[in-house]
Amino acid sequence: MSHTQLFTPDILVTMDDARTVLTETAVLVIGDTITDIGPRADLLARHPEAEHVDLPNRVLMPGLINAHHHSGMLRGTAEHLPVWEWLRIHIDPMHRVLRPDEAEAAAWLCYAEGLLSGTTTVVDMWRFMDGAARAASALGNRLVSVNYVGEHPEFDYFDTLDDNERMLREWTGAAGGRIMPWVGLEHPFYADAAGQQRAIGMAREYGTGLYTHCSESEIEIADFRDRHGARPMVALERLGFFDVPRAMIAHAVWLDQDEIDLIAARGVGVSHNPVSNMKLASGMAPIAEMLAAGVAVGLGTDGEKENNNLDMFEEMKVASLLGKLRTMDAAAMDSWQVLHMATRGGAAAIGRGDELGAITVGRKADFVAVRTDTPRMTPLLPEGGHANIHHNLVHAVRGSDVDMTVVAGSIVVRDGQLVGADLQELIARVRHLVPGLFARRADWIAAQDELTGLFPH
Repeated sequence: MSHTQLFTPDILVTMDDARTVLTETAVLVIGDTITDIGPRADLLARHPEAEHVDLPNRVLMPGLINAHHHSGMLRGTAEHLPVWEWLRIHIDPMHRVLRPDEAEAAAWLCYAEGLLSGTTTVVDMWRFMDGAARAASALGNRLVSVNYVGEHPEFDYFDTLDDNERMLREWTGAAGGRIMPWVGLEHPFYADAAGQQRAIGMAREYGTGLYTHCSESEIEIADFRDRHGARPMVALERLGFFDVPRAMIAHAVWLDQDEIDLIAARGVGVSHNPVSNMKLASGMAPIAEMLAAGVAVGLGTDGEKENNNLDMFEEMKVASLLGKLRTMDAAAMDSWQVLHMATRGGAAAIGRGDELGAITVGRKADFVAVRTDTPRMTPLLPEGGHANIHHNLVHAVRGSDVDMTVVAGSIVVRDGQLVGADLQELIARVRHLVPGLFARRADWIAAQDELTGLFPH
C-alpha cells in the first residue's frame, strides 16, 4: 500500500495557472503524487490514516528546477576571466585529469547543496555520470543527467557518446523515474560533423533530449558564420539539432529576434543563468523577448565554479534585477514571472511540464517548505492588495530558509538536515580529494606550458 501523507503549511503557493495562494489548506500525497488539495480541517477529518506533516510558520511551494548546472569542486579557484579564457586556463585542464571518484564526490556534494536550498530537480552536465546517478538515487533528487561530451579529435578528453549511450541504456527511469538521462554535447563545436549527427540520432532513438551550450558569448556569432554561414540557432536548425524529442540550449545570451522566433516555433527550451552570465561577462540574455515569444525558459545556477553557490533563490533575485536593468524598466521581470521560470518554466523546458513545477492534483509531490518566521519574510502578507509572498520569495528569501524538501513524496531534507547522507562526510570527502586533483592539473599545465607557452605563470 502506498504511503499517505497530509502536509499542512500556513501558506500554499501553488504556481497553478491562476497563481493561487491558499491559507488554512492541506496537501494530500499518496505515494509520489499529489492527490487532493483542500481545506485543512476537511482533509484531516477525511484522512485520519495519513501521516500528518504539520508545517507551522512555513510556506509550501513547488520545488525549484535547476535547469543548468555543472557539478564540480573548483569553487573560488577559477575567477575573473571571460568564458573562453576561463575554459582554456581552468576548466579544460581539470577535465583532462579528472577521475571518476572525484566526479562522483562532487555530484554528491552539489546535489546535497541543491536539496538543502530547495532544488528538487537538477539538470547536470558533468562527467562519469554513473556516479552522479548513484548520488541522486541515494540523496533523493531528480536528475536530468547530461554527459559532458566531446566527440572531436581536439576534445577527446571529455566523456564520449559511447559513455552517454550507456547512461541512456542503463539508467533511464532508474530510482522510480527520478533519473532521466539526456544526450549532451559540451558545445556544438566540441563535436565533429559525425559526432553531431550521432548525438542527434541518439536523442531520436532513445526518445530523449539533446542539451548543449550555445550563444553564451558574442564571439560565437562570428564562429558560426565562419563555419556554417548563419547565426547559431539557424545553423543548429539546419544541422538537425532541433529534430529531436526535446532540445535545450544553455545560456542563449546573444540571440536576435529571428532566432528567438525560430526556437519558439521549434519548442526549444532555454536555461537562463544570470549569475554565471554576469560573472563571466557573457552578456544579458533577451529573456523578456523569449518569454513574449513563448519559449520555455528555466533558470539555472550553472556550476559551483562559475557561480560559487547553487542557491536558486539567489538566482531568482538576480534574474529579476538583471531583467530590470537590461530594459531599464523597474516593472520588468516581475516576481511571478521569475517564480514561474524557476518552477514551471524549468519543468516545461525539460519536457516535464505536466508532472512538475506546480502543486496541483495529479502532479508529482515535489515541493519545499520555506520558513516564514524570519526577518526576510516580515511583513508576511499572503493575500489582499498588499500581498507580498511572491516578492518575498524572489527578492528576500535565501536557500538557507528552506527546512524541508520533498521529492516524489519522500522527505529528503527534514528540519534543514539531509536525510540520505551526512553532509559533513560529503564535505570531508571533497576536501580530501581536491589537493590531488589540483596537483595533477598543475602538472599537466606545466608540461603544456613548456611546449606551447599558452598558460600564464
